[in-house]
Amino acid sequence: MASLRPIKKAITLPPTVRTLPSGVPSALHVSFASRAPSDGHGHGHGPAERSDVPASWASQSSRTASGLVSKSFTTVRLTGVHTPRLLHISAPAKDAPSMPDFSAYQAKPETNRALSYFMVGGLGVLSASVAKSTVTEFLGTMSASADVLALAKVEVELANIPEGKNVIIKWRGKPVFVRHRTQDEIEEARQYDWKTLRDPESDETRAKKPEWLVMLGICTHLGCVPIGESGDYGGWFCPCHGSHYDISGRVRRGPAPLNLEVPQYEFNEAEGKLVIG
Repeated sequence: MASLRPIKKAITLPPTVRTLPSGVPSALHVSFASRAPSDGHGHGHGPAERSDVPASWASQSSRTASGLVSKSFTTVRLTGVHTPRLLHISAPAKDAPSMPDFSAYQAKPETNRALSYFMVGGLGVLSASVAKSTVTEFLGTMSASADVLALAKVEVELANIPEGKNVIIKWRGKPVFVRHRTQDEIEEARQYDWKTLRDPESDETRAKKPEWLVMLGICTHLGCVPIGESGDYGGWFCPCHGSHYDISGRVRRGPAPLNLEVPQYEFNEAEGKLVIG
């Protein structure tokens, strides 16, 4: 009878330890986060067994006739103290930083109120100054230029005008008649009943000095320039539409509605000049 000889067959078992995607090894029955119990010299490590290793009575091994080895485990709770071991255990643990104290930088109510009043007052003064400067500059652009101001007043030498003659000068772009009247012309102008005229006005009102008559040389009808020492009354005549003015510049005939205008003027007695304007 042939003798029985055991048959040995190699069986490849799956690994009991695998690696997680994070690179940390993982075993079903082994806890890598546990430490071994304290040994005699007090360093917490050494030849002592790990606390997560099952006891000898919790596992059993058996061999079959074919040479296969079978192991069985009994699931029990860990008998030691389980201390998690994290990946960053080497980094020192620090408490969260505390909020800094800003009390020294906080404004006090009294100081803050004074500063607010000062800023409001300063801003008001600055705004008023800017507004005043703006208005002044704007009004300055509307004022007359230097050449216009230079023509605002015109001086006439009275000694250069003989008696019984007219002089025409230009003032602000307008002709001005200056008549040095004779005594007969003065009496004629003052003896006439001026109340019956179209534009009643006495000769005393129109002439500050009887011998000097100053008028604008513009006809009050359509703005023409009358001709001196002509007309029916020995004064001025406008040939455009036939207006006649007497020796006092008052309208006596024609379409002109008003007398010749008398501008503002004064006499400079010290220098013997007539100042118009």
